[in-house]
Amino acid sequence: MLSKWFEYKEQAISLRQKGKSIREIESELKIPRSTLSGWFKNVRLTDHQRKILNKRWSKALIQARKKAIRWHNLQKEKRLAEARKEALFVISKIDDNNKYILELALAMLYLGEGTKDYRTSMGNSNPQIIKFFLKSLHNLYGIRPREIKYELHIRSDQDEKKLIRHWSKQLRLPPNIFKVYRDKRPVTAKSYPSYMGVCVARCGRVALQRRMNYLSNLYCDKILAKRTRSSAG
Repeated sequence: MLSKWFEYKEQAISLRQKGKSIREIESELKIPRSTLSGWFKNVRLTDHQRKILNKRWSKALIQARKKAIRWHNLQKEKRLAEARKEALFVISKIDDNNKYILELALAMLYLGEGTKDYRTSMGNSNPQIIKFFLKSLHNLYGIRPREIKYELHIRSDQDEKKLIRHWSKQLRLPPNIFKVYRDKRPVTAKSYPSYMGVCVARCGRVALQRRMNYLSNLYCDKILAKRTRSSAG
Protein backbone atom coordinates (compact mmCIF):
# COMPACT_ATOMS: atom_id res chain seq x y z
CA MET A 1 0.00 0.00 0.00
CA LEU A 2 1.43 3.32 -1.05
CA SER A 3 1.62 6.11 1.48
CA LYS A 4 -0.38 9.27 0.94
CA TRP A 5 2.90 11.15 0.39
CA PHE A 6 4.16 8.82 -2.36
CA GLU A 7 3.38 11.33 -5.13
CA TYR A 8 6.00 13.64 -3.59
CA LYS A 9 8.74 10.99 -3.48
CA GLU A 10 10.52 12.03 -6.69
CA GLN A 11 10.37 15.69 -5.68
CA ALA A 12 11.76 14.87 -2.25
CA ILE A 13 14.63 12.82 -3.73
CA SER A 14 15.38 15.62 -6.19
CA LEU A 15 15.59 18.14 -3.35
CA ARG A 16 17.85 15.78 -1.43
CA GLN A 17 20.20 15.45 -4.39
CA LYS A 18 20.36 19.25 -4.64
CA GLY A 19 21.83 19.38 -1.15
CA LYS A 20 18.72 19.95 0.93
CA SER A 21 18.76 18.53 4.44
CA ILE A 22 16.07 16.14 5.66
CA ARG A 23 14.88 18.83 8.08
CA GLU A 24 14.48 21.35 5.25
CA ILE A 25 12.61 18.87 3.03
CA GLU A 26 10.38 17.87 5.92
CA SER A 27 9.52 21.52 6.50
CA GLU A 28 8.97 22.29 2.81
CA LEU A 29 6.88 19.24 1.80
CA LYS A 30 5.27 18.51 5.18
CA ILE A 31 6.33 14.88 4.97
CA PRO A 32 7.28 12.98 8.16
CA ARG A 33 10.99 12.53 8.72
CA SER A 34 10.57 8.78 9.15
CA THR A 35 9.11 8.53 5.63
CA LEU A 36 11.86 10.69 4.14
CA SER A 37 14.56 8.61 5.83
CA GLY A 38 13.15 5.49 4.19
CA TRP A 39 13.06 7.14 0.75
CA PHE A 40 16.62 8.44 1.08
CA LYS A 41 18.11 5.16 2.30
CA ASN A 42 19.33 4.17 -1.16
CA VAL A 43 19.98 7.68 -2.47
CA ARG A 44 23.67 8.03 -3.30
CA LEU A 45 25.04 11.53 -3.20
CA THR A 46 28.02 12.65 -5.25
CA ASP A 47 30.99 14.34 -3.56
CA HIS A 48 29.74 17.65 -4.91
CA GLN A 49 26.27 17.06 -3.45
CA ARG A 50 27.78 16.11 -0.11
CA LYS A 51 29.85 19.29 -0.10
CA ILE A 52 26.72 21.34 -0.73
CA LEU A 53 24.90 19.51 2.04
CA ASN A 54 27.79 19.95 4.51
CA LYS A 55 28.12 23.61 3.61
CA ARG A 56 24.42 24.20 4.23
CA TRP A 57 24.61 22.22 7.47
CA SER A 58 27.59 24.29 8.69
CA LYS A 59 25.82 27.51 7.82
CA ALA A 60 22.67 26.38 9.64
CA LEU A 61 24.75 25.41 12.67
CA ILE A 62 26.40 28.83 12.78
CA GLN A 63 23.01 30.53 12.59
CA ALA A 64 21.64 28.27 15.31
CA ARG A 65 24.58 29.12 17.57
CA LYS A 66 24.13 32.85 16.96
CA LYS A 67 20.47 32.50 17.77
CA ALA A 68 21.29 30.60 20.96
CA ILE A 69 23.80 33.29 21.99
CA ARG A 70 21.23 36.03 21.41
CA TRP A 71 18.69 34.11 23.48
CA HIS A 72 21.13 33.55 26.35
CA ASN A 73 22.20 37.20 26.28
CA LEU A 74 18.58 38.29 26.39
CA GLN A 75 17.90 36.00 29.35
CA LYS A 76 21.00 37.36 31.09
CA GLU A 77 19.82 40.93 30.53
CA LYS A 78 16.45 40.04 32.04
CA ARG A 79 18.10 38.47 35.10
CA LEU A 80 20.37 41.48 35.54
CA ALA A 81 17.41 43.85 35.23
CA GLU A 82 15.50 41.87 37.85
CA ALA A 83 18.52 41.84 40.19
CA ARG A 84 18.90 45.61 39.78
CA LYS A 85 15.20 46.12 40.48
CA GLU A 86 15.44 44.08 43.68
CA ALA A 87 18.59 45.92 44.77
CA LEU A 88 16.96 49.32 44.16
CA PHE A 89 14.02 48.24 46.33
CA VAL A 90 16.37 47.35 49.20
CA ILE A 91 18.31 50.61 48.80
CA SER A 92 15.06 52.58 48.92
CA LYS A 93 14.44 51.17 52.41
CA ILE A 94 17.84 52.24 53.76
CA ASP A 95 18.40 55.65 55.35
CA ASP A 96 21.76 56.71 53.94
CA ASN A 97 21.87 59.58 56.43
CA ASN A 98 22.02 57.10 59.32
CA LYS A 99 25.68 56.98 60.33
CA TYR A 100 25.19 53.75 62.29
CA ILE A 101 24.23 52.00 59.05
CA LEU A 102 27.22 53.50 57.25
CA GLU A 103 29.59 52.46 60.03
CA LEU A 104 28.21 48.93 60.02
CA ALA A 105 28.63 48.76 56.24
CA LEU A 106 32.23 49.99 56.57
CA ALA A 107 32.95 47.49 59.35
CA MET A 108 31.58 44.57 57.32
CA LEU A 109 33.62 45.66 54.32
CA TYR A 110 36.69 45.91 56.52
CA LEU A 111 36.05 42.44 57.91
CA GLY A 112 36.39 41.06 54.39
CA GLU A 113 38.89 43.41 52.74
CA GLY A 114 40.77 45.29 55.47
CA THR A 115 44.18 44.44 56.90
CA LYS A 116 44.24 42.61 60.21
CA ASP A 117 47.65 43.74 61.51
CA TYR A 118 48.38 46.79 63.69
CA ARG A 119 47.41 49.25 60.96
CA THR A 120 44.07 50.50 59.69
CA SER A 121 44.29 49.98 55.95
CA MET A 122 42.53 48.49 52.98
CA GLY A 123 43.81 47.35 49.62
CA ASN A 124 41.86 46.48 46.49
CA SER A 125 42.02 46.56 42.71
CA ASN A 126 38.49 48.01 42.55
CA PRO A 127 38.56 51.83 42.83
CA GLN A 128 34.96 51.90 44.08
CA ILE A 129 35.90 49.96 47.22
CA ILE A 130 38.82 52.26 47.99
CA LYS A 131 36.65 55.34 47.36
CA PHE A 132 33.95 53.99 49.67
CA PHE A 133 36.58 53.33 52.34
CA LEU A 134 37.93 56.89 52.08
CA LYS A 135 34.50 58.51 51.96
CA SER A 136 33.30 56.56 54.97
CA LEU A 137 36.41 57.42 57.00
CA HIS A 138 35.80 61.08 56.26
CA ASN A 139 32.06 61.05 56.94
CA LEU A 140 32.31 59.01 60.13
CA TYR A 141 35.61 60.06 61.69
CA GLY A 142 36.57 63.27 59.91
CA ILE A 143 39.65 61.76 58.25
CA ARG A 144 40.50 63.51 55.01
CA PRO A 145 41.85 61.55 52.02
CA ARG A 146 45.12 63.53 52.08
CA GLU A 147 45.77 62.44 55.67
CA ILE A 148 46.11 58.87 54.40
CA LYS A 149 49.15 57.19 52.84
CA TYR A 150 48.73 55.41 49.51
CA GLU A 151 50.58 52.51 47.98
CA LEU A 152 50.33 50.93 44.55
CA HIS A 153 51.29 47.28 44.24
CA ILE A 154 51.91 46.38 40.60
CA ARG A 155 53.25 43.45 38.62
CA SER A 156 56.66 43.45 36.93
CA ASP A 157 55.25 43.87 33.40
CA GLN A 158 53.00 46.85 34.17
CA ASP A 159 53.51 50.50 33.24
CA GLU A 160 54.07 52.39 36.51
CA LYS A 161 53.23 55.85 35.15
CA LYS A 162 50.02 54.63 33.54
CA LEU A 163 48.81 53.06 36.78
CA ILE A 164 49.66 56.15 38.81
CA ARG A 165 47.64 58.28 36.38
CA HIS A 166 44.74 55.83 36.62
CA TRP A 167 44.55 55.82 40.42
CA SER A 168 45.25 59.54 40.64
CA LYS A 169 42.25 60.21 38.43
CA GLN A 170 40.02 57.68 40.18
CA LEU A 171 40.73 58.97 43.69
CA ARG A 172 41.21 62.62 42.66
CA LEU A 173 44.60 62.79 44.33
CA PRO A 174 47.95 64.16 43.06
CA PRO A 175 50.18 61.58 41.34
CA ASN A 176 53.11 62.15 43.69
CA ILE A 177 51.10 60.91 46.67
CA PHE A 178 51.42 57.26 45.59
CA LYS A 179 54.32 55.05 46.64
CA VAL A 180 54.83 52.21 44.16
CA TYR A 181 55.85 48.67 45.04
CA ARG A 182 56.69 46.54 42.04
CA ASP A 183 56.60 42.77 42.28
CA LYS A 184 59.99 41.78 40.85
CA ARG A 185 59.07 38.17 40.29
CA PRO A 186 58.79 37.28 36.57
CA VAL A 187 55.20 36.97 35.39
CA THR A 188 54.08 33.61 34.05
CA ALA A 189 51.20 35.23 32.14
CA LYS A 190 50.90 38.76 30.80
CA SER A 191 48.79 41.11 32.92
CA TYR A 192 45.32 41.85 31.60
CA PRO A 193 44.97 45.41 30.24
CA SER A 194 42.03 45.96 32.62
CA TYR A 195 44.07 45.04 35.70
CA MET A 196 45.40 48.27 37.19
CA GLY A 197 47.22 46.88 40.20
CA VAL A 198 46.19 47.10 43.85
CA CYS A 199 45.83 50.39 45.69
CA VAL A 200 46.34 50.31 49.44
CA ALA A 201 45.05 53.16 51.62
CA ARG A 202 46.69 53.29 55.07
CA CYS A 203 45.36 55.24 58.02
CA GLY A 204 47.51 55.73 61.12
CA ARG A 205 44.67 55.35 63.63
CA VAL A 206 44.83 51.76 64.80
CA ALA A 207 41.90 52.45 67.17
CA LEU A 208 39.61 52.59 64.14
CA GLN A 209 40.63 49.10 63.12
CA ARG A 210 39.82 47.78 66.60
CA ARG A 211 36.46 49.56 66.52
CA MET A 212 35.52 48.14 63.10
CA ASN A 213 36.69 44.65 63.99
CA TYR A 214 34.63 44.61 67.18
CA LEU A 215 31.60 46.03 65.38
CA SER A 216 31.68 43.55 62.50
CA ASN A 217 32.31 40.54 64.73
CA LEU A 218 29.67 41.50 67.27
CA TYR A 219 27.14 41.99 64.49
CA CYS A 220 27.97 38.57 63.04
CA ASP A 221 27.61 37.03 66.49
CA LYS A 222 24.25 38.75 66.93
CA ILE A 223 22.89 37.44 63.64
CA LEU A 224 24.21 33.94 64.25
CA ALA A 225 22.74 33.88 67.74
CA LYS A 226 19.38 35.02 66.42
CA ARG A 227 19.35 32.24 63.82
CA THR A 228 20.32 29.69 66.48
CA ARG A 229 17.44 30.77 68.72
CA SER A 230 15.02 30.56 65.77
CA SER A 231 16.22 27.06 64.96
CA ALA A 232 15.96 25.99 68.58
CA GLY A 233 12.43 27.32 68.81
